[in-house]
Amino acid sequence: MSDQPIEEIVPAENIPNVSVKEEQTATHRKPNSFKMNLRKYWAILALITYIAGLGSGYMLWGSTMAENDSMEEETASGEHDEMSALFDQVNPPDGYELPIRYGDFAPKLVAAGVIDYAGFVKLYQEIGSPLSEQQIAILTKGSNAPIVINNENQHFLLNLFWALGLANQNKILTDGPMMRNGKEQVVNFASTGGWTLASEPVGELYASQSIISLTGEQQKYLEEVAAGVYRPCCDNPTHFPDCNHGMAMLGLLELMASQGSSVGEMFEAAKYVNAFWFPQQALELAVLFKTAENVEFTQADASQVVGQQLFSGSGFQAVHQWLAQNGKLDQVPDGGGSCGVK
Repeated sequence: MSDQPIEEIVPAENIPNVSVKEEQTATHRKPNSFKMNLRKYWAILALITYIAGLGSGYMLWGSTMAENDSMEEETASGEHDEMSALFDQVNPPDGYELPIRYGDFAPKLVAAGVIDYAGFVKLYQEIGSPLSEQQIAILTKGSNAPIVINNENQHFLLNLFWALGLANQNKILTDGPMMRNGKEQVVNFASTGGWTLASEPVGELYASQSIISLTGEQQKYLEEVAAGVYRPCCDNPTHFPDCNHGMAMLGLLELMASQGSSVGEMFEAAKYVNAFWFPQQALELAVLFKTAENVEFTQADASQVVGQQLFSGSGFQAVHQWLAQNGKLDQVPDGGGSCGVK
């Protein structure tokens, strides 16, 4: 465990120089040859003594090597088990249940042309993950079931909430940084021009639907959380949803705010949803918390986990660099979120 608090590890300029221990190598000496002028008797006696010593030495060496191999296997097994345990915290095998329900927003998106139902269904057939009966019902009828994100449906939810964030009327879209170049240019972002699953022009759909309405207090909560939730694919918060993950997070947070979620619940949900959308990056963050502060991912402060310091593009690069310098990346699998509909 590191003695450094995370605040000193990130940003990158505060990452300490880590000295690398020199690898120790074993040296082997060649046995001295017998002198040719020794008498035959002493030569035979010395040879017998040497062979006996060699045999006992080999037995001792073999025993030591076996013990070392066993210790290395136990160490490797322990590291693997620890990494598996961390990954189960990041992406719980049974999924993470959000404190909200689907409701009827999805059928409204289909009816408005934000989601082309046939195209949506076809996409998941093409990628070898056809929609389940439950997912089809969510799109066509709505559902009162709680939303549970897991490895099987995380991509479905990403696209579903992307559509919601894109189309729902909210001043984050109409008055925020997405409008910095004017309404005409708003379709040039990855989160707008990249949405290819609509049956109507994206420019007409952008912030056009009154699907989720918020009270003043709910809007305040939304803006507070949206300003504090980042993603490692860029340096922008959810308040500037210029990519699919940002727009999807906006849609999710809007739904949570409308159903009475607190700021803390919204940050906690963002922590786990981000972890399913960015599993590799979240796992590395879990390793950082465990290494630097001996804090489990489940106990880590959600606003810090998703914040600019650790989970923005530049913040995560500093995390990754520190872990690499400290030899903590050997067990971390490759993976990450794509910024397209597939």
